[in-house]
Amino acid sequence: MVTPRYLAAACTWLCAAAFMPGIASAQAAAPRAEVIHWWTSGGESSAVQQVAQAFRNAGGVWVDSAIAGGDQSRAVTINRIIGGNPPTAAQFNTSKQFTDVIEQDMLNDVDLVARAQDWDRILPQPLIDVIKHDGHYYAVPLNIHMQTWFWYSKAAFDKAGIEREPASIDELFAALDKLKAAGLVPLAHGGQSWQENILFSALLANIGGRELYLKVIRDRDQATILSPRFREVLLTFKRMKSYVDAGSPGRNWNDATAMLIAGKAGFQVMGDWAKGEFTNAGQQPGKHYGCIPGLRADTPYLMQGDVFVFPRTDKADAVKAQQLLARVVSQPDLQVTFSKLKGSIPVRQDANAAELDLCAQKGIEIIKDRTRQAGVTEVYLTPDQNGAMQDILTAYWNMDIKVDKVQRSIANALKY
Repeated sequence: MVTPRYLAAACTWLCAAAFMPGIASAQAAAPRAEVIHWWTSGGESSAVQQVAQAFRNAGGVWVDSAIAGGDQSRAVTINRIIGGNPPTAAQFNTSKQFTDVIEQDMLNDVDLVARAQDWDRILPQPLIDVIKHDGHYYAVPLNIHMQTWFWYSKAAFDKAGIEREPASIDELFAALDKLKAAGLVPLAHGGQSWQENILFSALLANIGGRELYLKVIRDRDQATILSPRFREVLLTFKRMKSYVDAGSPGRNWNDATAMLIAGKAGFQVMGDWAKGEFTNAGQQPGKHYGCIPGLRADTPYLMQGDVFVFPRTDKADAVKAQQLLARVVSQPDLQVTFSKLKGSIPVRQDANAAELDLCAQKGIEIIKDRTRQAGVTEVYLTPDQNGAMQDILTAYWNMDIKVDKVQRSIANALKY
C-alpha cells in the first residue's frame, strides 16, 4: 500500500536527485530527440513505443510528437523546418513526397550510418532509389509495407465450397463467382479513391507482371499506356465492381476487413496493415484467414515503407541525437519487433524473421528475389501525377466512362 508518508519521502528524494550535479549533467548530456510521427492508432502506437524504448535503452531521451494523419504530420514538419524550429526527426513514407524537401536542402544526410551498415548492398533497390539522392542517403528506412495483398476469409471459402487459393486471374474470378452464388459479398471494398488505386495496382501487377507495371508507372510510357494490354487491365478493374456490395462507397478499409473477420465477405485487396485488424479480433493467419501476395509466380512485390528523416541543423547536440536515432532505427532486431506490431516486414534482409507470422515470411522470401521488387505508385510518380491518376481511376470506377477515354486521360496525366 502506498502511504502519504511514503509519497512524501519519495518526493523528497526525487526533488533532491534532480539537483544532484551528476544526475543533472548526465540528463543534460543525453541525446534528446523530438520525433514527429503519425502513428496514432492502437497498433501503430504500440509499434512506435518499441522505437522509443530502444532509443532510451541506447542512452537517448525520446520526446514524442504524435500528429494524427500523414498529410497533417508532414505539413507540420515542413512548416517547422521553414520556421526555424525543426524537430530532431520526423516520419515520412518511401515516396517522392519528400523529394522537394531534399532538393531544398532541408535535411541532414545519414551517410555515416549508411556506409557503416553497407546499405547499398542490404537494402532493396526500390527503397534506395527513393532515399538516396546524388550519392547521399537522406532517410533511415524502418520497415516495408506491401499494398496489394489478397486477404481471404477461410469461413467464407468453406461456405462457398472453395477448396484452394486462386493462383491466377481466371481462378480469382471463379472464386468470386462461387462466393456470390453462396450469398456472400465476394469482394469487401472500401469505396475511397486511395483504396481503388490499390485495387487497380494489384490488377496491373498481377495481369501485366513487373514489366507492364514499371512501363506504365515508372516509365510512364505513352505507347504502353495506350496499348491493348493496359486496356485489358482497365477492363478487369471495372469488372471487379460487379463483386462489390452496395455499401461500399465511403467505407473505411478496416470496416471492409471486418467483413472478412465476420465471414460475410470473401476477399479484400489491401496492405499488410490489415493484419492488425485480424489480430485484434483474435484471428490467426492460416487458421482463420489467408494471405496471397500475388496470383502469378513473378508478381512484383509493391513496396512502400516508413522512414525517419532528419531536418537540417548544425547544432552538435541535435546531430548527435540524429545519428543515435539513425543507428537505433536501422538495427534488425528493432525492425522485427516493430514489424510484429505494425504488420510490415523488416527492411534489413539479414533480420531474423522466425518470430514473424507466415504472411510476413512469405513477403520476406519474395523480396530475396530482386526481380520481384518494385515500388508502389507513389515511389515513381510525383504527388500531382499520382493524384491525377487516382482521380481518373475513381471516376472510371464510379461512373459510366468508356475505357478508351480513360486510357487517353491517364496517358495525358502521366505525359509530363
